[in-house]
Amino acid sequence: MILKENYSRLIKEKALKFGFQSCGISKAGFLEEEAPHLENWLKNNFHGEMKYMENYFDKRLNPTLLVEGAKSVISLSYNYFPEQEIEKKGNFKISKYAYGEDYHEVIKEILRNLVSELQLEIGEFGFRVFVDSAPVLEKAWARKSGIGWVGKNANLITKKHGSFYFLAEIICDLDLVQDLETTDHCGTCRKCIDACPTQAIISDKIVDGSKCISYATIELKNEIPDYFDGKMDDWIFGCDICQDVCPWNRFSAPSLESKFRPNLEKLNFRKPEWKDLTQEIFSEIFRKSAVKRTRFAGLMRNIELASKEN
Repeated sequence: MILKENYSRLIKEKALKFGFQSCGISKAGFLEEEAPHLENWLKNNFHGEMKYMENYFDKRLNPTLLVEGAKSVISLSYNYFPEQEIEKKGNFKISKYAYGEDYHEVIKEILRNLVSELQLEIGEFGFRVFVDSAPVLEKAWARKSGIGWVGKNANLITKKHGSFYFLAEIICDLDLVQDLETTDHCGTCRKCIDACPTQAIISDKIVDGSKCISYATIELKNEIPDYFDGKMDDWIFGCDICQDVCPWNRFSAPSLESKFRPNLEKLNFRKPEWKDLTQEIFSEIFRKSAVKRTRFAGLMRNIELASKEN
């Protein structure tokens, strides 16, 4: 037991040292509570054309199928809230998480360095690191580990930091001390539900992804349905509305990670510059950005749709 406690404490100390906001631990196993919710979400086609969500159903619910001998899920959060926002008034908008470099690469490198340092002190152990790119129910594990609660907009929220952070996991074969879940503090607040221009938040903690602006501008590769006409609110990559109106995000503080600082060229862009974007400029400016996911053609499609509203 002493070894478990020492390892757990060491992991949390190292996580803070490497820049993570929060670190919680839960026991690896089958997510019995989440299973029917995921099944119903898929049956209702709330994932739209994100067909990859239908894959690896069992692995999404059981990390021991992803990492042989897994005993613990270490959940971590990393702040990305920008020091300076891109001008929104009379401008096109992109999600704050895409202001800087692609978080998948940045955080995965930090995780690998964290694990390497842990192994120097603990010894070798089996593990895999995950950053939003594998069949892992990140919010479920973060909730179980006590990092925060799942809000009505289906984002993970904390009293101290709000929700502008990335989630990551280290699934490992270390036997660690499990943390306790926190309580829900959304209360009767409906700000995120009422603010969503596409009514994507259909009930408490359930989002119809196929109606979400982020889905339309990032995940959807085909033509954007007429449903979104007049509802884009100038968003061309992602959407932060439900987070911007969340009262808990008044506690958001700027990220200390230099790689997440806003690209100065993006900060200076206004509608004329966005509309005149070329493949060459796109490739240069968004080379290390998550925006490259939508590709040049996809971004120009989004700009064209958003422009119809003006």
